[in-house]
Amino acid sequence: MTGNGLPFRQQQLEEIAERYPTPFHIYDERAIRENAVRLKEAFAWNEGFKEYFAVKATPNPYIMKLLQAEGFGSDCSSMAELLLSETVGITGENIMFTSNDTPAEEFQKACALGAIINLDDITHFDFLEKNVGIPELACFRYNPGPLREGNTIIGHPEEAKYGFTKNQLAEGYAAAKAQGINRFGIHTMVASNELNAQYFIDTAEMLFSLVAEFSRDPGVRFEFVNIGGGIGIPYKPEDNAVDLDFVSNGIHELYSSMIEANGLAPLRILMECGRMITGPYGFLVSRVRHIKNTYKKFVGLDACMADLMRPALYGAYHHITVMGKEEEPAAGIYDVTGSLCENNDKFAIDRELPEIEPGDLLVIHDAGAHGHAMGFNYNGKLRSAELLMRPDGEIVEIRRAETTRDLFATLDLDGLTAFQV
Repeated sequence: MTGNGLPFRQQQLEEIAERYPTPFHIYDERAIRENAVRLKEAFAWNEGFKEYFAVKATPNPYIMKLLQAEGFGSDCSSMAELLLSETVGITGENIMFTSNDTPAEEFQKACALGAIINLDDITHFDFLEKNVGIPELACFRYNPGPLREGNTIIGHPEEAKYGFTKNQLAEGYAAAKAQGINRFGIHTMVASNELNAQYFIDTAEMLFSLVAEFSRDPGVRFEFVNIGGGIGIPYKPEDNAVDLDFVSNGIHELYSSMIEANGLAPLRILMECGRMITGPYGFLVSRVRHIKNTYKKFVGLDACMADLMRPALYGAYHHITVMGKEEEPAAGIYDVTGSLCENNDKFAIDRELPEIEPGDLLVIHDAGAHGHAMGFNYNGKLRSAELLMRPDGEIVEIRRAETTRDLFATLDLDGLTAFQV
């Protein structure tokens, strides 16, 4: 890792760009693996701890495969994510299927793969029984409503479309028990990109309390709690990463006093992080096309919000490095933009950066999650390639860039000649 937090230097990146034209996303395999190990080691005290990587964050089978090698499962929410997991060889209870407004065929596929099906609504239990059959394990997603604060991205829990109320949880577990189910789990997800470490300890305490309460019924024995994901990453230079050891120690203390002391152990702790696993170790690399000087100074890139829409969608901050000018003073104030016909197609607004010229390579940091994955084709924009930097420095193309042939593939152009207007 270089001093500016990048795994490559200017010359190396220029050589990569000669082979793979910008823009492209590039991921650092070594750093992703090391980060995965840190998470596992932090929770090694809990026998059966497992991280289910949130596929939606970086839905690339190469990334999924290297995380599988570290013992991770898949957190899936759609048919495509289930199919990707199956392709990689992640099956059975190594898949946690948490979806909402779910079609029957997705439940059927999850069941066929042997996945843990985490139901989002009380009515889904009957829907699942009708369309798939009675599951072996009953796992429900809890929405604490006004009892718990959310955050900017995920919103207030009582306004979120996800999860059971507490009363519905009681009804759901009773119905599951009546159907002969004797395996139980509970899940929640009430924050996204949260940097307050205590938040995750409090989430575990909330779920442990529910486990203790519902376990008073001798027919309900919980195998696991899934405390969700939502661990944020330090996008801004002044931000601090979540201290995983602090989170783990806090949850361990609660586990001892609330679970072990009440005879409810063993209870597996599951997580479904995505952003904090890959986010800091992926970068969007783009070339400067134009510098425009009107009422403001604009840096026009060959990337646009189709490659990274978080700044336009959330007003999110992503750090930017001008390669080769890391030590130069921030002599200019720029809006860094793409070429989409939308004025919010900006990666940065009024950003202080070194003096920029056409041809400069810019690296947009922390794009390893919810970056390429959120791409789109509005304005006919084509999604970029994804590259993987192996630990030995080898560069592997793990997704090629789209072409106009890909964009038009779903159009019946052959039938156009016969179309009468």
